[in-house]
Amino acid sequence: MNLEQARFNMIEQQLRPWDVLDQKVLDLLYVVKREEFVPPAYRLLAFSDTEVPLGHGAAMLPPKIEARALQALKIGKSERVLEIGTGSGYMAALLAAHAAQVVSVEIVPELAELAEANLKRCGVNNVIVATGDGSQGWPAQAPYDVILVSGALPEVPQPLLDQLKTGGRLLAFVGEAPLMETQLITRIDQHNFKSEILFETLVPPLTCAQAAQRFSF
Repeated sequence: MNLEQARFNMIEQQLRPWDVLDQKVLDLLYVVKREEFVPPAYRLLAFSDTEVPLGHGAAMLPPKIEARALQALKIGKSERVLEIGTGSGYMAALLAAHAAQVVSVEIVPELAELAEANLKRCGVNNVIVATGDGSQGWPAQAPYDVILVSGALPEVPQPLLDQLKTGGRLLAFVGEAPLMETQLITRIDQHNFKSEILFETLVPPLTCAQAAQRFSF
């Protein structure tokens, strides 16, 4: 497999046609090697337009969704980012390249260990990987300039919104199968938020999020 040709094809044939046009984002995808974060058994899928299984019910999102999310968040070099759902650590590495610091929360200890090892091997040193349930955010390190939820939520919990700074952005996949909305929420001031729907998609649910929203009658 010619990795560089596959990477080029991913960017030109998947990302650009899906409106990923920010050159800083596209350049970053050449620098942060996606194949380094893919389990060896699925290495041939590293650049495919599909989810990559990570075990424990988790998966890497398709490259075009990762890239669109990164483009929409417009992260600044001085900003602090919360990622909920670390997975293999790839998205955390992309976020870290644009941010001052990333706090990434993973509920599965084995995946948290995998992500830490991947990030260390790739020389990413401004990511803190925390093990725990991040479905309601991670208040210990709040507030944040940017929050990215890497799994689907039935709705955006208020505690997540409360952990955003004024001017901060939150991106989440909201809804249930078969169709979800990718929402970009910006905090205008202490009490007001602006929400924008970017695109529709289908991604795996965030662990614990659905259970937290279910009620018995």
